[in-house]
Formats: sequence, C-alpha cells, structure tokens
Amino acid sequence: MPHSRARRLAVPIVLICAVIAVVVVVVVVLSSARSSRSMRVEPRFDYPALEVAPGSAVPYPGGAVAAEKLAQRTDIPERTMRAYLAAETAMAARAPACKATWATLAGVGRVESRHGRTGGSAVGADGRLSPPVIGIPLDGSAGVRAIRDTDRGALDGDTAWDRAVGAMQFLPATWSRWATRASADGQPPDPQNVDDAALTAARYLCASGGNLATGKGWWKAVMTYNESVAYARDVFSAADAYARSAATPD
Repeated sequence: MPHSRARRLAVPIVLICAVIAVVVVVVVVLSSARSSRSMRVEPRFDYPALEVAPGSAVPYPGGAVAAEKLAQRTDIPERTMRAYLAAETAMAARAPACKATWATLAGVGRVESRHGRTGGSAVGADGRLSPPVIGIPLDGSAGVRAIRDTDRGALDGDTAWDRAVGAMQFLPATWSRWATRASADGQPPDPQNVDDAALTAARYLCASGGNLATGKGWWKAVMTYNESVAYARDVFSAADAYARSAATPD
C-alpha cells in the first residue's frame, strides 16, 4: 500500500538525516577547536631557567637593533618592544647613572604579564591593553598577600581588595606614587598603557637599585619590585635571553 510503503521509506530517511546532522556537528566542533587553537598566542621564544646567585652579573644588551627586528627575535609584540626601548631612552636622559635597559624591562614584562598578553589581552596601536590586565584579588587566600583596597577600585575595579594592574602589574598604591605619563600630553598615567607602564617600571627600578648596570644594584631593584629570589631569577633568565638576542647576528 502506498501509505505503508511511505512509512517504511520514512524510517531509513530519518536515520540518514540524523547521521548527516551528527557528522555536520562533529565537523563544526572540530573546526571551531582548531580555529581556537590557532588564535591562542603561544610563546615561541624560549630560554633556560638560570639558577644564578643574587648579585650575579647583570644581563646587558650589546649593540643597537631596530625594534621590529628585536620583536621578531624575541616574540615580544613590536608595540610593546617600542615601549621598552622608549623607556630605556627616557631614563638615560632622566637618570643616566641608573642604566636601566630594555632587556631588564622586558624581563619584568615577560614574568608579570607575558608582555601584556596574559588572559588573552593584546596591545593596540595606541599602546593600550585590551582587555585590561588585572590580577587576582589580594585577599589573603592561600599563597596570596592580604592588601585591602587603597584606591576605591579606581584602577582595578575592586573596592574590597587591591589587585595588580597593567602589563607591569603595579599595585595601585605603588602606581599612584611612581606613575609617569610617557607622552607628556597632560593626561593621567595609565597602567594599561604599555608606554606609561614601562617608563614607570624603569623609574621604580632606578629609584630602588641605583645603578642597574651592577649586579648589586640590579638585584636590589628587581627584588624590591618583588621580594623573591625565585622571581628575580625568572626576570634575570628572561632579561639575559633578550640581551643575548640583541647580539645574535642575522
């Protein structure tokens, strides 16, 4: 009978359609996963962790290399690299005895926020990070210091606890003391701006360590930034690798 036959034919057709639908969903999911993986920023510049003793000779870049080339060699975003180089130049004029280098600033930036790329953030042409880089609440939980809010959430959006902010991860109270507007355009310094963050970090390191070209001065400065030998070794390892990259022939 025509109706019975139609019903018999409908069953396999429905099953075939269901199989096709499942296959399409699987293909879409796999394609999406591959796309997500391709959008992740995986660091390509690797280096050994150096077990150096506090006070060891400071990493120092030799020779002048263009920002674009340094960025390619080190996997640092070129816009962020320009901020490190500009901060070095500015401090050479402001405090020539300090001798802060872009490599040291890059070492701090690598450890603190992967040069502003942590959490999927990216630096724009104007130097601002999007989305903003804001650390965890310093609420005294396991392994975390307890620091009550000091700025009514103005920089970190948290009115209960302070959080480190920006590419160089400044606490709001420290930022309020040392913050510097790199462009000198009359606008307030912005920790989410890599130019302001790099120059402020350079000022803070110079004030803390004095002559950063000496092992004593460098280690004092970096351990004032974060009072941890392990942290200073991480920064040293990164800074040393970046400094060496500047001397690498093409």
